[in-house]
Amino acid sequence: MKSVITCDMEGVIETINEDGVKLFGYSKEELIGKKRVSLFSPGEIVIQNVGMWLSNAIKHGEYNTKTYFLNKNGKKFNVRIRITPTFAKGKNNPQTGYCGVSVPIEEEVMVPIRFSTIFIKWAFAITRGGFTSASLFPIFAVAAFLAGTGNGLFSPIALVLCILGIIFLHLTSNIYNDYFDVIDGTDEANTEYFNAGLNSTVLEGAQLSGGSRSIELGLITLEGTKSLARKMLIGAVLTASALLYVSYTITSSISNAQNAAIIGLIGLFLGYFYTARPIRLASRRGLGELAIFLAFGPLLTLGTLFAISTTTIELFSVDFYNAIYLGIPLGLLTTNILYINQFPDANSDATTGKNHLVVTLGKKTARWGYLIFLLGAFVSSFLLLDVFNSSIGGFYSNVYLIGIGILFIYGLYIFTRLFKLYESRELIKSNLNTIYLQIFFGLFYALALNNFFI
Repeated sequence: MKSVITCDMEGVIETINEDGVKLFGYSKEELIGKKRVSLFSPGEIVIQNVGMWLSNAIKHGEYNTKTYFLNKNGKKFNVRIRITPTFAKGKNNPQTGYCGVSVPIEEEVMVPIRFSTIFIKWAFAITRGGFTSASLFPIFAVAAFLAGTGNGLFSPIALVLCILGIIFLHLTSNIYNDYFDVIDGTDEANTEYFNAGLNSTVLEGAQLSGGSRSIELGLITLEGTKSLARKMLIGAVLTASALLYVSYTITSSISNAQNAAIIGLIGLFLGYFYTARPIRLASRRGLGELAIFLAFGPLLTLGTLFAISTTTIELFSVDFYNAIYLGIPLGLLTTNILYINQFPDANSDATTGKNHLVVTLGKKTARWGYLIFLLGAFVSSFLLLDVFNSSIGGFYSNVYLIGIGILFIYGLYIFTRLFKLYESRELIKSNLNTIYLQIFFGLFYALALNNFFI
């Protein structure tokens, strides 16, 4: 018996022979164009080995190894597999996918799982912890602004606690979002989601859209997901409590702590009800995008200011408004990450009532939304120049303008690719570039305001 399966560059199954159907127990209708070859391997093997197998197949023309698969009923069987790259238009043209030929063997195959794989599983695959950068850059921006404005304006201890608390809060939202998307059938219906695969060295194998797929890969159960989300929430509450106590002791007032707590609760509300019923903001035709903008932009920068400041921040003061202004460009760039990830998910999201802006507008019209968010981010960045010049001594205006100009050109390049490829799987590179844009902007933003991070 010899199973022969071909897939595209993202692992979506294109063909499977009759032996493959018998071995794995799925019908062709269940698999072709709907499922990915990662379905057959335990999740930890997918994380640890599959990327390496594919890289070696590309480098050497083939890769041979022994592993074990799971059939539809979860029964393990051992195989010898040969992986080769495929070229639908001939070897002189770009690679189009892979072919895996698997032969069952009697030998018991063990695949040792490294500690690093276990760490990646929990820190990145299940929680999507790598995307906490979207939460961290607004914090860094506020700290950099305060450091550039004067000495001793923020507490380093409070800053560390703020970072930890926001990470816990972000992970809580990520995991709850996964849980509710599975409950609603959104993830099950989604067969067109993007995985970075080998398209990115930094984000290799990362899920870009369609949730973490951790439950589908068997990395964690549905109930385990809910339990983990609760543990992350407890971590957030404990860290926030310590942070608020530090704020109180530093300022000798409950004002900052109280305002930071209120903003934190609003952020938790937006993160939880982004996918949770009965509100389910992601399905309310733009409210989900607004929630992301606020949570990862003005609310986060304002909350950070209250949390780490060594002086009492008055409501509606200059400092209050400056913190809001600081968050606008970062919030809009983070919204664009969510927004462009809605394109591959749009068809399945529409069937499950997840009526975000791309579903509401339709993909063709929705392209312009990306440009609007992009323009908003960089126009607001330009308008911040007066704030920086008046607040930061020796601020390098020309360096700042050149930097945001270069980043804006990069953003326009991403938009032109989206405009052409919005219906294509090649859009994945634009999704990745949108993440890079937010990271580059966040780093530049913080360093331009103050270089204490160097």
